Amino acid sequence: MEMAILVGMVVLVIISIIVLYNGIIGKHNAVDRAWATVLTQERQKNKIIPMVEQLVEQYKLHESEVLTRVTELRSAIAKMTEGVDTAKLAEAERQTRSLMQGLQLTVEAYPELKASDTYLKVMAEISEQQEQVGAAIRIFNANVEDFNNAIEMFPGSLINNMFAHKRKIRSFSDNEAQSGFDYKPNL
Repeated sequence: MEMAILVGMVVLVIISIIVLYNGIIGKHNAVDRAWATVLTQERQKNKIIPMVEQLVEQYKLHESEVLTRVTELRSAIAKMTEGVDTAKLAEAERQTRSLMQGLQLTVEAYPELKASDTYLKVMAEISEQQEQVGAAIRIFNANVEDFNNAIEMFPGSLINNMFAHKRKIRSFSDNEAQSGFDYKPNL
């Protein structure tokens, strides 16, 4: 009977060691995955924002060109008040037709000629991308905390020192953001 209790205790210790060891490895892998998520979000932001900026620049140039053409047409029509010049009238008519055809195609491609709306959408996209990166960093930091707790708290620290040999991982930090605070925790 004593032998069965002793064997049971040894088996229980071995199972506990295995569970703790696997927990450390699992938490380490979760940290690794969380950091990969941070990098993925940053990569996504870095790919999307230049494309959106390029689209806004093209749209801004297009809008500027349309505004210039409308202004030129108004000037041409305003100059006709001094008398009827059929050549000027025909030229203004041709420019109007050309502008209207261009606007019809433009309206199909660009529903509104308002760059401010486009800029607001770009800012919303940039803000969304930044929020995604921030969320990924928060997940990473939570995984780092879980992992560090697993390897620093007893009995995980004992198992880590004997078998896994994993080192503490530092949470994500931003020196620029930290410089805005007078307070620094004494960790």
